Amino acid sequence: MLTVHPQYITDTAGKKLVILPMKEFKTIMEELEDLDDIKLYDKAKASKELSFPIDEAFKKIETKRKKKK
Repeated sequence: MLTVHPQYITDTAGKKLVILPMKEFKTIMEELEDLDDIKLYDKAKASKELSFPIDEAFKKIETKRKKKK
């Protein structure tokens, strides 16, 4: 579990802001990116679309490129 140490300030308009140490902010951003990847993976797995391994996809792309030359 990620532990954060937020500090709170209020700007001149009275809006509350949260301040985090940069290391904690970067960790949170990385976690959010990982979560997005998981969501995309789950969506792809639930899809009925045809899929195949990435290595196979690269081979198909290279084969098509070679045929165009």
